[in-house]
Formats: sequence, C-alpha cells, structure tokens
Amino acid sequence: MNETNAANAGRELIERAFEDRSLLTRDDVRQAVLSAIADLDAGRVRVAEKGADGEWRVNTWLKEAILLYFGIAPMELSDIGPIAWHDKIPLKKNLDEGGVRLVPPGAIRYGAHVEKGAIVMPGYVNIGAWVGSGTMVDTWATVGSCAQIGRNVHLAGGVGIGGVLEPAGARPVIIEDGCFIGSRCIVVEGALIEEEAVLGANTVITASTPIIDVTGPEEVIYKGRVPPRSVVIPGVRQKTFPAGTFGLPCALIIGQRKASTDRKTSLNQALRDFGVQV
Repeated sequence: MNETNAANAGRELIERAFEDRSLLTRDDVRQAVLSAIADLDAGRVRVAEKGADGEWRVNTWLKEAILLYFGIAPMELSDIGPIAWHDKIPLKKNLDEGGVRLVPPGAIRYGAHVEKGAIVMPGYVNIGAWVGSGTMVDTWATVGSCAQIGRNVHLAGGVGIGGVLEPAGARPVIIEDGCFIGSRCIVVEGALIEEEAVLGANTVITASTPIIDVTGPEEVIYKGRVPPRSVVIPGVRQKTFPAGTFGLPCALIIGQRKASTDRKTSLNQALRDFGVQV
C-alpha cells in the first residue's frame, strides 16, 4: 500500500470510529489515530488549509482524530525537576531539532506543529494548532486547539486565540501571515484575521462581533473576518433596549497598513500613527 492509499485508509478508519466509538478497541483503528496525531505534530498534515482559491477548508477527519485520541490516551504522570504534569497528552519534544525556541515555563503540546524559527515565550500552544516560522507567541499568549497561526505573526502579551475542536467540521481560528495581534486581544469562534491585519490592544473578535469599517462615507460591516491589512481597534455602538440605551462592543477598522509599516518592528509606530494602544 503506497503512502497516499495508507493515508486514505487511516482517514476512513478514523471517520468510522468517530461514528462508532466501539471501534476504538481495534488495533488498526487506534494506530490510525496515533498516526494522524504524529502527522499533525510533524506538520505533515494540518487541521485547516488555504486553497488556491484563497478559501480555507477544514480537514474534519483530523479534528475527529484529536477527539478520538483523548479517548485512547492514558493519563500519565510526567515531571521536569520540581514541576509535574498529570495529563493524557505529553509535551512536544525535540524542539532543538525542530529549530523552535521555547522559553520556560512555556508549553507546546504534542500534536501541535511549530515551524522552525518560531518563538514561544511563557505561553501555550495546544494540540492540533499550527504556528508558522518567524512568529512570536509572546508571554502568556495562548494558541487554542487547532488554531492556525501564519508566518511572521506577533501574538502580543496575554493574547487569547480560542480553540475550536468541536463541532469537528467547524473552522478553527485563523490568523494569516504577517498579522500583529495587540496585547490582551481575544480572537475566538473560528474568526479569520486576514493577511497583515493589525488588532489594537483589547480588541475582541468573535463570530458575531460587528467589525465596522469607518474609513469611508458610510460604514461597512463584516462579521467573522477582518479584511487584509486592516488596522482595527475596540469600539462601542449604541443600541436601544426597553430598559434604555446601552453601548455594545464592536471592532472598528480605522485604516489600512502602509508600505512603510510592513516590518514587524514598525508596527508599534503604525498603531501610534492611528492613535491605537499596543
């Protein structure tokens, strides 16, 4: 059986077992699950991929493999000196061979792939996630399960990138290449931040957050995605309820990145040019 046929056979076993968990007692099914997680860890496969048409597609069977993995992995005690873990999933190993810098007490879980040249400060990268080269996961930033973080991205301190493991067919959070995500931002519920966008500090993007482009004569509203090269800040819009008028959170697109601010080292100044906190 060639490599492609073996992969397809493993996929079929995983899809069948996801519908009928009793199949997890079979050795071939368990091996298919373990092989899928190993492939995710090595970066041979990804939970979501961008096609030639620019659209992201979810490899649902890989998310199913992760969910099945939780069912077959035993709880194990592991420790490094005085620090101990008791979990089903071990930490990622051989970081030196992979060219990844991980600063203690940061953690990358097995089943996540981090490309050579990425840096993880004392943050966290969960199973199924993919982090591109040149990316910085800064202090106390978290990359949730299956999130896809592009190359040359900066996730500033305390950023929360949500995990989307269930339902298995749902799109994970995606941060495309060259984005800058400011301190304490939250991006969840499968939101898509397109290439080279900038989120100012404390911006919250969910599937239902109104993302309002206020740069033209009339507002343009997006939901679930931030267009490429947008500069975004937190905002509030007023809405009247029976009890009165209250401000509801939104996000405001206040400009576009310029060629002079493309380099990561210039992003802080770019945000200040727009009056944005970082």
